[in-house]
Order: sequence, then C-alpha cells, then structure tokens
Amino acid sequence: MSTDHALESPRRFRFPTAFTILFGLIIVVAVLTWIIPAGQYQRVHNPALDREVAVAGTYERTDPNPQGVFDVIMAPIAGLYDPATNQANAIDVALFVLVIGGFIGVVSATGAIDAGITSAMKRLEGREKWMIPVLMALFAFGGTTYGMAEETLAFYVLLIPVMIAARYDALTAVAIILLGAGVGVLGSTVNAFATVIASNAAGIPFTEGIVLRLVILGLCWLACVIYVMRYAERVREDPSASIVYDMKAENEAHFLSGNGDATPEFTGLHKVVLAIFAVTFVVMVWGVLAADWWMGEMTGLFLAAAIIVGVVSWQGEQKFVNAFLDGARGLLGVALIIGLARGIVVIMDAGKISDTILHWAELSVAGLGAVAFINVIYWVEVLLSFFVPSSSGLAVLSMPILAPVADFAGVGRDLVVTAYQSANGLVNLINPTFAVVMGALAIGRVPYERWLRFMWPLLVILTIIIMACLSIGTMF
Repeated sequence: MSTDHALESPRRFRFPTAFTILFGLIIVVAVLTWIIPAGQYQRVHNPALDREVAVAGTYERTDPNPQGVFDVIMAPIAGLYDPATNQANAIDVALFVLVIGGFIGVVSATGAIDAGITSAMKRLEGREKWMIPVLMALFAFGGTTYGMAEETLAFYVLLIPVMIAARYDALTAVAIILLGAGVGVLGSTVNAFATVIASNAAGIPFTEGIVLRLVILGLCWLACVIYVMRYAERVREDPSASIVYDMKAENEAHFLSGNGDATPEFTGLHKVVLAIFAVTFVVMVWGVLAADWWMGEMTGLFLAAAIIVGVVSWQGEQKFVNAFLDGARGLLGVALIIGLARGIVVIMDAGKISDTILHWAELSVAGLGAVAFINVIYWVEVLLSFFVPSSSGLAVLSMPILAPVADFAGVGRDLVVTAYQSANGLVNLINPTFAVVMGALAIGRVPYERWLRFMWPLLVILTIIIMACLSIGTMF
C-alpha cells in the first residue's frame, strides 16, 4: 500500500486553485499594461442603468500607466476596498457572501435540510424511481437559490446506499445530487454567488432576465431528470448496463455494510426552519423589486433570518454563534476570491487597458447579429470556466468587460449574465478543476473518465437547450 502511494502521489497532477489562477492573471494583466496601448472611451450617464457607460465609436489613445510589483500586491486589497480613493469596490458583496454563509450554517446546524431530504426519500419507499425527480428538484432548488455545491458532499453517503439497495448503482446517486444541484446553478435565479454577483458587476438588477433563466432551469432540469431516470431503469433491469458494473460487488460491500436504519426525524421544527429559509429568499426578491434593496439591505435580511432561525431552534448562544461562524468560514474563500478577481479589473483600469480591450471586443463583434453575438459570448465563458471554476470569481472577472460589449451589439446585459452562468454551470458538471465534482466522484467511487462517458450525450443536449434559449432571448 505504501509503495503504491509512493508511486502515485509524486506523479499526480494537481490543477492550481482559483486563488493561484486569479493571482497569476493579476500578474499577467499587469505585464499587459506595459504592452497593450492605453486608451479610453467617452462615457455618458445611462438613466436606465444609473451608471456611466462607454459610447461606441469614441475610443481614443491616451497616456500609458503601466502597473508594477507594488500595484500587483495592492490589487486584491483594492479589489475589496481602495485605500487610495476610499472607494468600496467589492467589500459589500464579500460581506454579503459571509453573512449568507453564516445563515446557511445556522440552517444546516438544525438538521432541517438533512431531515427534509430523508423524509422525501422515506415517503417514496417502494416507488424509488420517483425519488429521482423529487430529489433532483430539491437539489436544483438549492442550486438556483444559493448556489448549493460544497453542501451537497454530505448527502452522498446518505443517498448512495439507498440507491444501491433499490437495485440502482452508485453513479445514479452521484448523478441525482451532482446534476440536481448543478442544473440549479446552471439556471440560477436568485443565486447570490452567480446571478447576483454577475449582475452587480454588469451594472444591472439581478432580477433582469429572470424569466429566461427560469425557462432554462426548467428545460435543463427536465432533460437531466429524463436522462438519469432512463439510465437508472436500464441498470435496474440489467445490472450489466451500469457504467460501473465491474465495481458492483465492491461498491455493495463498501456502501451497504454497517448501514444502519437510523434516519433523522422530520420534525415540526424542521418544517418551520425550511419555511423561514424559503421565505427569506422570497423577501429578498421582493425587496429588490419593490423596495429598492441592494447589498446592504440583503445582507441585513440574511443576518436577521439567521437570528430568527437561531431563536426558533434555540440550542444556546454558543452553538448558534459557532454555527454562524462555521458557515461564514466555509465561504470565506469565496469572499476573498471576489476581491482577488476584482483586483484584475483594478489593474486593468489603473493601467488604462480596459477600454482598449473593450474596443477590440467591439471590433470583433462588429457586424455580428444579436444571435451570433450572444452565442460567441457563451462559448467564451465556457472556455474561461475551465480555468476559473468559481462562479463568483468568473463573474467578477468577465462581466465588467463582456457586459459593456453587449451595449455595442444591441443585446441586453442580462443576456450576457445568463450566458455566463449557463456556461459556468454546464462546465462545472464535469470540470476537473472544480473540487465538488472530484469530491463527489471520489465519495461515490466513480472514476472520472466514466463520469465523462456518462455525461457527454447530456452535455450536448444541455448545450443545444441553452444556445436555443439564448438565441430566442435576443428577440425580446
């Protein structure tokens, strides 16, 4: 065993984390400020967006301002809060992320999410195939509302034994969870870590484009459910049809041995907690639409909701605080990534190359119709997602550049946001740089290459759905 480990570990390639990639991009962009000509557009106030926007055709060269080592070091800090100008950049978004992490931590500590899913599974006992759409709908709800990803890792050990006992296989259980939450993120509606951050970076309310995102969510969810159900039924009728059939005996011994019957009870308290959880997101949408809320108010909402859940499920002040801090700690990396990614934009703006890149993008899409433009944007985001799997990191990196280009192409910025989140969500169903994918496959004992074999027809189907929806969206 030790020999195998010694042979394996040194040769195993580990893709850099999002932090390393983004800091490397800051360095690359700083170097580019010495190469790319500086330039600027004239800007006018856009009442609809309540912000300054570039005027097409007004680009002019300007004096360069190349960025050095000190600027690179300060970029992540200025990405959150610029001490030179006393300007808050992404600090409000980062704080929102930490507070919503605390809220999710408090809800999770009550056991309501575990108990709710277990209750749904028990109600469907004997009708196991209908567990697939029900569970995928629950996980999709988590994905579309708060970007459920890392939180899903706890459910694999719960669901895999149930699916194997129901004569399915481990891959079916992995697909239910990974595709369920993943398609929810792909069709994000009020997801703070994708839609809200990207819309903020694009300078639009996150509710713009929500109808199209709901359509994409519904169609892609339905495609995933049908795909997984068809595979699961084939396996149940003929176990040799399983992609992991050669591991059947090994997986049964691993997942079923010692699996007790104890399951969390779905109590009235759990129902109340889940009701508060759902109502919180409804209030957030109402606040943005009807009360002109933004990051500060939304942060206060989730802080208040966390306190309400803590009081309702009271287990003591110390446990409440620890649960909140654990939840916030779990998303600390996301908050820091927001500042790091925004640091790239800081360097580009200070080096006066943002408008030059925007000018090149304007020229590259010149003459493209709206349909061609939005599909090109989609594939650009697909490519970027392999290198920056973090939805929040990619949003802050790409939206400040790509969203303004939409103004020149006559396409709504909300479509660019939808293209970004759809592309990022799709790629993160298979992305080897995304820890959730590799962690899920490791827990489910599903080799990565077999996951790709299972996924590639579905990826084609989802891509067709997304591109068709984006194309139709340009007509409205």
